[in-house]
Amino acid sequence: MLTFNDLTLPCPDGLTLAQLLEEQGVDAAAVATAVNGQFVPRPQRGATPLKPQDTVLTFQAIVGG
Repeated sequence: MLTFNDLTLPCPDGLTLAQLLEEQGVDAAAVATAVNGQFVPRPQRGATPLKPQDTVLTFQAIVGG
């Protein structure tokens, strides 16, 4: 099991961050992501494997100046 935005979900072998976002119906282009508190850039989501006990958060990117 893993935690995704306060939800507890199964974590099958080989699950990537990109797959999780798609399965959960998240607009991947509209959010930033972090796994276990570490920011994951969009291009790396497909190559970021998830493990049981991981915590995945999505959040709105804030642009400042």
